[in-house]
Amino acid sequence: MKPILIASDHAGFALKEKLVKHLLKKRLETKDLGTYTQDSCDYPFYAYLLAKQISQKKASRGILICKTGIGNSIVANRFPGVRASLCLSVEAAKLTRQHNDSNVLVLGSGFTTEGAAKKILDAWLAEKFEGGRHKRRLDILKKIEQELGARVK
Repeated sequence: MKPILIASDHAGFALKEKLVKHLLKKRLETKDLGTYTQDSCDYPFYAYLLAKQISQKKASRGILICKTGIGNSIVANRFPGVRASLCLSVEAAKLTRQHNDSNVLVLGSGFTTEGAAKKILDAWLAEKFEGGRHKRRLDILKKIEQELGARVK
């Protein structure tokens, strides 16, 4: 099984450290891509590192954390095959796995307590993609990615 990637900027650092411990307690292999301090840094760098590996299928799941979660979502969703979802509730985490086959969970440390983040993460990890009509929609997303990729070349 491939490790779960996790990364944050300085604003998400403290929550990232707690979630890494939470994942390890659940005996889930993780790979921490940084940041490794609370010193000010730029979130796009860490979102790029994680999303690139997901896009290249070097990992199948990832977690990104910044203050709002919005910046990380913007960066990660620029990569083909990445379906990053900002989740502020357990219900959203469940639905994004069931309907969107989300492979990157994005959390906003300024809007999510440690307890809520753990519940959101656990729900996201536990849910399965439902397929069916949702697969048809993911196939449409893949076609859009292919069309956009062809235009960029």
